[in-house]
Amino acid sequence: MPDFVTRRTMMVDTQVRTSDVTKFPIIDAMLRIERERFVPAGLTEAAYVGENIELGGGRCILDPRTLSKMLDALDVQPHELVLDIGCAQGYSAAVLSRLAEAVVAVEEDADMARDATAILSEVNADNVAVIAAPLAEGSAKHGPYDVITIQGAVEQLPEALIAQLHEGGRIACIFMEGALGICRIGRKFDGRISWRFGFNATAPVLPGFASQPAFVF
Repeated sequence: MPDFVTRRTMMVDTQVRTSDVTKFPIIDAMLRIERERFVPAGLTEAAYVGENIELGGGRCILDPRTLSKMLDALDVQPHELVLDIGCAQGYSAAVLSRLAEAVVAVEEDADMARDATAILSEVNADNVAVIAAPLAEGSAKHGPYDVITIQGAVEQLPEALIAQLHEGGRIACIFMEGALGICRIGRKFDGRISWRFGFNATAPVLPGFASQPAFVF
């Protein structure tokens, strides 16, 4: 039987703390949430590796460094409502559940959404609602949101998600430009997002988040 407790501690010590993530709520959440429960069967041995866990179809579970640095930059507060796009089996939503007041986790793959609902219930993440819907549409009826996290990369951010962010709210996106990726942190002012550089990161571009080719006559 693998010693996942030791692996989880090592993950935090070697991938999270060494990335200058020191906020106690994030460290505590990542120590407590059993990441191996949120990966597909057959991939539990890869649960604590320092890279994205590929799920196929342009989907992944973000590596611990990327997720922790994203959450550190967003500085989620206990009274805030978070929209988590592309939660897969629910790991990111479980971590967020310990930082925020409530989390709306959107997953368009029906099997993943069903798994996420079941696992989150098992770990008592009762402040998470899993919504089965297209990722690019978000969940407008539950918003607006103080924070939006996107568990994958984008080339173009859908206007529907920008509209669901509170004025003054924050969003983290990994923007892919060819093989290079940059996580940017945005804040909404006057209906528009003002971006700043966060850190380098890579991930597959999520379905519905690719750039649309320009029309040429």
